[in-house]
Amino acid sequence: MTEATTAPGTPARKPVSDRYKWIALSNTTIGVLMATINSSILLIALPDVFRGIKIDPLAPGNTSYLLWLILGFLITTAVLVVSLGRIGDIYGRVRMYNLGFAVFTLFSILLSVVWFTGPAAALYLIIMRILQGVGGAFLFANSSAILTDAFPEDQRGLALGINGVAAIAGSFIGLVLGGLLGPIEWRLVFLVSVPFGLFGTIWAYLKLVDTGIRTPSTIDWWGNLTFAIGLVSVMVGLTYGIEPYGGHTMGWTNPGVLAALIGGVLTLVVFCVIETKVANPMFRLPLFRIRAFTAGNIASLVGSMGRGGLQFILIIWLQGIWLPLHGYSFVNTPLWAGIYLLPLTAGFLIAGPVSGYLSDHYGARPFATGGMIVAAVSFFLLQTLPVDFGYWEFAGILVVFGIGSGLFASPNRAGVMNSLPPNQRGAGAGMMATFQNSATVLSIGIFFTLIILGLSGTLPASLYHGLVTHGVPAADARKVADLPPVASLFAAFLGYNPIQTLLGPLLAHLPASQSAYLTGRSFFPSLISPAFAKGLGAALDFGAIASLVAAVASWLRGGKYHYNAAGDVVADDDSGAKADGGAVPARSGVPAGVPGAAR
Repeated sequence: MTEATTAPGTPARKPVSDRYKWIALSNTTIGVLMATINSSILLIALPDVFRGIKIDPLAPGNTSYLLWLILGFLITTAVLVVSLGRIGDIYGRVRMYNLGFAVFTLFSILLSVVWFTGPAAALYLIIMRILQGVGGAFLFANSSAILTDAFPEDQRGLALGINGVAAIAGSFIGLVLGGLLGPIEWRLVFLVSVPFGLFGTIWAYLKLVDTGIRTPSTIDWWGNLTFAIGLVSVMVGLTYGIEPYGGHTMGWTNPGVLAALIGGVLTLVVFCVIETKVANPMFRLPLFRIRAFTAGNIASLVGSMGRGGLQFILIIWLQGIWLPLHGYSFVNTPLWAGIYLLPLTAGFLIAGPVSGYLSDHYGARPFATGGMIVAAVSFFLLQTLPVDFGYWEFAGILVVFGIGSGLFASPNRAGVMNSLPPNQRGAGAGMMATFQNSATVLSIGIFFTLIILGLSGTLPASLYHGLVTHGVPAADARKVADLPPVASLFAAFLGYNPIQTLLGPLLAHLPASQSAYLTGRSFFPSLISPAFAKGLGAALDFGAIASLVAAVASWLRGGKYHYNAAGDVVADDDSGAKADGGAVPARSGVPAGVPGAAR
C-alpha cells in the first residue's frame, strides 16, 4: 500500500494546513517529554517515596519493591509498544495517542493518592506505575508515526531530532526534578505531570488529526499473548538476576531466573513462528527485508545495550564515591548527581536537532555511524579518569558522549521511519521502541552484573579489614563483609549512608570517634574505589564495544532512503532499493512498496 492509495473502506486522510506539522511536533514533544521525565524522576526521588510510605527498601525481601518501581514502567512500555503501534495503524494513530495522554494522566493522579503505608502501599505504587506505563506505551508507539505522517521526508529528521532531544532532556530533567520535589513532598513527584497531561490530552483531542493511512485488520491475539508472555519473562529474569540468591552475590544461578529466561526465549521463538502463519501479524517480520529498517533497528538495539545502563552506573559513581569525597552528605547526593550529569543533556541538545536537519539532506548513515563512533570514544575516555576525577574533565567527556548520542539518535530514528511504507509506520515505530526499551533493561542487567563482579573480587576482604581496624568486632565485621555487594550499590544509589545501613545497631556499641569515621564521607568511598574501578572498567569496555558494533550496523543501512508522496522508493544505489524511483513489487507477503530483496 502506498501513500497514494487507501485500503477499501478506509477513510481518506483529512487535508491539513502546512502549519499542522508544527502543531503535531509541539504536542508529541510535550507527550514524550512528560513520559521520559516520569521514567527517570523516581531514580532520585525513591528515598523520599519509601520514607513517605514508611518502608525500608534495603530490608530483606523489600528489594523487589525497589527494582519494580524502577523498572516496571520501562518493562511495560517495552512489552506493549509494538501491539499499540499496530493498533494505531488499524484504528488511527492520533486516537491511540490521545488515549495514551489520558491514561498516563489518570494514573499520575492515582500514584499520588496513596493513603496507606507499608508493603501494601509499595505494591499499589508498582501496579499504578505499570498502568501508567500503558499510557506511556501509547505515546511512544504513535508519536514517531504521527510526526512521520505530518512532515515531508526532507524535514522528518529535524522533527524527530527535536522530539528525540525532548526524550533525552526529559530523562535528565527528571533526575533534577526528583531531587527538588521529593524532599518537599513525595507525591509531587507524580503530580508534576498532571497539568501537562491534562493540557496535552485536551490539545491533542482538539488539534491533532489522522493524516496517515489506516489499515483495516484483525488483532493478532495469539501473537500479542505469546509476545507479552515471552518478553515479560525475559525482563523479569533479567530484573531478578542482579539480586542475590542463596550464597551467591547474584541470581543468575537461581532456578526461577533461569526458567524465566529460557522459558521467555522459547516463548518468543513460538511467537516468531506464529507471526509467519497468521494473516495479520502484530510484528511485521517482512519489514526486515528493508535493509534501512533492519540496520537501523540493529544499531538502535546494540547502541541501547551499550548505553542504557550507563546512567545508573554514573549515578552510583557520583553518589557512592565522588560526591561524598568532595564534601556532600549522602542524603544530598541524589539531587547533586542529577545536576552534575546535566552536561550529557547539553551535548545532546547541541547535536540532536542539527544532526536531524543535516540527515534530511545527506541521509542518516554518516551521522548515525559517526555518533556511535563518538560514543565509543567517550567510553574509552571515561576509562582514563581516576575514580576521584576532576569534574571538568568528566563534564567534558559527558558533553562529547551527549553529542555522540545526539548525532546517532535523530538520524537513525528518521532513517528507520522514512524506510517504512505509510500503512506500517505505527507497527514499525513500535518495533523500534521495543528493541530500544528491551535493550535498556538488558543493559542495566549487564552493567550491574559487571560492576558487582568487580566488587565481589576484592570488596569483602577490604571491608572486613577496614571495619576491624576501626573497632568493629571480627565476627560482626565478617557478617557485614559477606553481605552481597549489591546492598552497598543500592544504598549508594538511594542516597543512604552505606556503612550506616550495613552496620545498623552495631554503631551504637562503638566509640563515638570510630562510629563517626566509619559513617563519614571518606571511609566508604575510599574503601570501595579500587573494587569499583575494576568493575567500572569492564562495564565501560562493554559499552565501547557495543557502540562500535552499532556503528557498523548503522553503516550497513545504505545511503539516503525514503518513500516519497507517490509511494515510490527514493534511494541511493547502495541502499537495497531501486534508485530510479520505481516502487519494488511486493514479495512473500511484503506490503506493496517494500523491497523484497533489500540487502
